[in-house]
Amino acid sequence: MHNPKSPQVSKEKQKLLSRIKRLGGQITAVERAVAEGDECADILMLLAAIRGGVNSLMAEILEDHIRLHITHPHRAPDSPEELTEDLISLVRAYLK
Repeated sequence: MHNPKSPQVSKEKQKLLSRIKRLGGQITAVERAVAEGDECADILMLLAAIRGGVNSLMAEILEDHIRLHITHPHRAPDSPEELTEDLISLVRAYLK
């Protein structure tokens, strides 16, 4: 039954949540592979897939964040200078 107090999850947010769940499943697969003594190469392939998934997720959320503040600057209480510094620090964290 639908709870009228819970907000509808947008398709965009649902896509993000699905990607996050998939990453959780991949992490579980790595845990299982390590516990079972799988080959290092197989574990490294699983980790590479996780890294790619995390990078893709980070890029999408960073893009959404930038679009939100550029398209709707009135939503952010920060000054343009604070917003610029925030975005720079986010990009630097993303690129590490």
